[in-house]
Amino acid sequence: MARLIFATANPGKLAELRGLVGGALEVVSAAEFPHPPQVEEDQESFEGNAEKKARAYAEASGLPALADDSGLCVDALGGRPGVHSARYGSDDAGRIRRLLEELREVPEDARTARFRCALCLAVPGGEVVVEVGECEGRILGRPRGAGGFGYDPVFWVPSLGRTFAELSPHEKSAISHRGQAFRRMLPHLLALAGR
Repeated sequence: MARLIFATANPGKLAELRGLVGGALEVVSAAEFPHPPQVEEDQESFEGNAEKKARAYAEASGLPALADDSGLCVDALGGRPGVHSARYGSDDAGRIRRLLEELREVPEDARTARFRCALCLAVPGGEVVVEVGECEGRILGRPRGAGGFGYDPVFWVPSLGRTFAELSPHEKSAISHRGQAFRRMLPHLLALAGR
């Protein structure tokens, strides 16, 4: 069976990818890799960071590698936090506090935002494929819901009338930026498995 290294230590992302590919590929996480490369996410785009990570893992492992970078882009903040989403505070609660403080004077109808995810598949020595997913929403004035992680409690999806944190994992995956990017990447992953 073909092997693929997924450059993440996030168990939720790993489970999502393994569920998507079924038994077609053996997915190895970065946590299972003996000496993972240290990759600084210093690019100006999600696509750039995902490609940098995927190439580093492909070269270090000799295996095809998949990497993602994702974050929240808020229109009223000029696209921030963007590629700095994970570093916008010391923890999820701190990141949400900072975001809401920066949006304090912004009216609700001007709090449009989107989650964006870029996935990159790199093959050792060459080819890369990038797929992107986006989910549009709005930032609420206070958190709602107990599920999810990151900015999910303040990211409201108008078509569902709920935040990401109020959705089941299955509901979230069906519409989320990461779910979309994974589904777009699936044909490329199945091609690796010869299917």
